[in-house]
Amino acid sequence: MDYPDNPTIYHAPIPSTHPNSPNTQNQHLHLRPILPRLPRHRQVQVPGQHRQRERRRSSDHPRLPQQPRYLVNKSGRVMFTERFRLYDPKKTRPTTTNTSTMLVASFNTTFDINIFSNRTGGTFPGEGIAFLIAPDLSKPPPASHGGYLGLTNSTTDGDPSNQIIAIEFDTVEQSYDPVGGDHVGLDINSVVSNVTASHSRQLFVYMAKQFAPKPTKPVLVADVDLSQHVNQHSYFGFAASTGKHYELNCVLAWKLTVEVLPKERVLSGWKLWVVVVAAAAVVGVVVGVGFVFLKKRRLGREDMQYIVGKLRSLPGMPREFRFVELKRATNNFDGKNKLGEGGFGIVYKGVLEKEKVEVAVKKFSREKLKGKDDFLAELTIINRLRHKHLVRLVGWCHKNGMLLLVYEFMPNGSLDAHLYGDGNPLPWSLRYTVLADVASALTYLHEEYDQRVLHRDLKASNILLDSHFNARLGDFGLARALDNEKTSYMEAEGCFAGTPGYIAPECFHTQKATCESDVFGFGAVILEVVCCRRPYDVFPGGFKYLADWVWTLYREGRILEAVDQKLKGEYSAEDAERLLLLGLACSHPIAAERPKMQAIAQIIYRSVPPPAVPRIKPAFIWPMVGSLSFESGSYYSGTTTHQSS
Repeated sequence: MDYPDNPTIYHAPIPSTHPNSPNTQNQHLHLRPILPRLPRHRQVQVPGQHRQRERRRSSDHPRLPQQPRYLVNKSGRVMFTERFRLYDPKKTRPTTTNTSTMLVASFNTTFDINIFSNRTGGTFPGEGIAFLIAPDLSKPPPASHGGYLGLTNSTTDGDPSNQIIAIEFDTVEQSYDPVGGDHVGLDINSVVSNVTASHSRQLFVYMAKQFAPKPTKPVLVADVDLSQHVNQHSYFGFAASTGKHYELNCVLAWKLTVEVLPKERVLSGWKLWVVVVAAAAVVGVVVGVGFVFLKKRRLGREDMQYIVGKLRSLPGMPREFRFVELKRATNNFDGKNKLGEGGFGIVYKGVLEKEKVEVAVKKFSREKLKGKDDFLAELTIINRLRHKHLVRLVGWCHKNGMLLLVYEFMPNGSLDAHLYGDGNPLPWSLRYTVLADVASALTYLHEEYDQRVLHRDLKASNILLDSHFNARLGDFGLARALDNEKTSYMEAEGCFAGTPGYIAPECFHTQKATCESDVFGFGAVILEVVCCRRPYDVFPGGFKYLADWVWTLYREGRILEAVDQKLKGEYSAEDAERLLLLGLACSHPIAAERPKMQAIAQIIYRSVPPPAVPRIKPAFIWPMVGSLSFESGSYYSGTTTHQSS
């Protein structure tokens, strides 16, 4: 492995087993940190969703100190907290030689790793990182720093009771290493490789540049029978260590697929019970269907009575429309008048017959409406909000269980339609003004209104343009107001709603919305407006997220290449860089590092300079425990495959 000053990205495959096994499970991984205790003001941070382990300093442009005590002679592990059954001693699998062997699970895992050492700053690598299969979630053994990579120590090394297998990415040559210099190796209960051949089950390790195709030849091939070395129920994860020197080890992405072994079934008497239960079920269904139908009708009427009573009791409640008025206004909800479709219903254009005023009528779908709370939340929140860059609520209506909201009509449609429509590209000055308007609206929601309001669904299609192309933030279907002492909101179901590409990474773990998650969504909008690219798409270099692509251009000193080419250079380079850096700052994987809305508004209004952004995108870390950062690094990745036969 090399450690260039300008980072190079590598992609390496990990061990797998029958990749085509019919019964596999693809896991979205959540890691449990297992860390040594460090001094109070120094923290080791362990990522969750992107499986990354890193040690970083707080400066955006750091100068690494010479061998700081808190970084040397340390070891740690991060493990996926779900265990897997890797073999079944009571079952066998046929082989190609007409014999049979114990049933052992196949698995395939692919990860991207970044190993960083700042040689130009006077430091050298140490010691390495390893992909690990372990029997439990225990901490690394004491004194497992240095060449032991957090796997073993001088006492336990080589002990079969360790029950571990690891693929090591070693960056320091030891006297016992089979090859000199940096290398990839297989460790079985010891950091000194000692593989016994079984000739029936093989492990393959591949290594390549990130986003490059899988190589035809592996860098390591070994005959390994998992059943001879690891516990029947084991855990997957990573271990790493430092010695006299240190390095930054990051797991940027991790995908794990494990074959699910069949479970034993007890068959005695089950057929008879199925017949008896089925007969009883037929009678139960006939009786139950009628009961449920009547109960739903009664509950539906009670829900509507509750909603109507609640609406009429709201202070300053806007106009209550008759259903027939809105039916005429929209020409019986004609599809030709459809403006769009949101998370809970369809929006139609209408003209009020008496006032001759254009309106937008949102018709809630009974299927998509989770309950009265969705309708009431949107209505009660937006009814009390007063800001020139928020869409104004005109009135409401209910009829036989049907719920409708009436909004001020925005004649120039959505920002999304102008960015991706067939007409002329949106001028730069207008794009900048739109972002300033939305920043003003969000500042009001987060910091100026008497309650903190979370929008929870920031995206270009929810930003509407009036007749003068002033931006209005709309669609408060997911919005929630927080009590003054609270900082987050979580659905009762524990399921986070939103649009892919605009959802902050921590929301997938906490299921909670915060001001910081709103800021992340606004960051996606900023980049989208400047680049005219959707936040979640396919980008040059194989990136799937707009922020990742822009961050790479920034690292390479080419950030202005991200600006929408349809503008043909007709934009302010200074303002474009200001917005792109702000978009990256808002897209920071660590929520605590994102700027607040008041600061964001000041940056857009040019009152303060653009934020300092690290050249390399920091990794998402879970659980979130404070943040440190590095300025530059070099990227590696790996894939391993274990095959059973």
